[in-house]
Order: sequence, then C-alpha cells, then structure tokens
Amino acid sequence: MKTKVEKILNEIRPEFDFSTSTNFIENGMLDSFDVVSLVTMLDKEFNISIDGIEIIPMNFNSVESICTLLSKYVK
Repeated sequence: MKTKVEKILNEIRPEFDFSTSTNFIENGMLDSFDVVSLVTMLDKEFNISIDGIEIIPMNFNSVESICTLLSKYVK
C-alpha cells in the first residue's frame, strides 16, 4: 500500500520526495487541489470511496497518515 501511495503522490507532484517528508500540507507540498486529486486517485486505485468527513489535513500529512486512512477502507 505504501508503495502505491508514494507512486500516486509522485504522479501528482513529482518535484517532491514524499518518502521521507512529513507535514505535506503545512510544508506546501500539497495544496487543496492536490488533495482532491489524491483522493480521486486513491479511490480509483483501491476501489474505495473516502468519506468527505475524512478529508482533513491530518489525514494527508504523510505517507503513513494516508496509509492509516486507507486501512479504514481497504480490507
């Protein structure tokens, strides 16, 4: 799962190294449009539908936080 998340992040913003960074939003690595794109791509990749209430900065600040969010949906 982690590898797929990193791949998607690199498709959205190839100029950043997401594998070692945290605080993606606070550090300006992802903006609101990027998060919408990310959610759409994650939904398609994992055949899920992330609830709107889950789309908050703390769920998208690191690869680990994204994987934790996905673990709620991917069985």
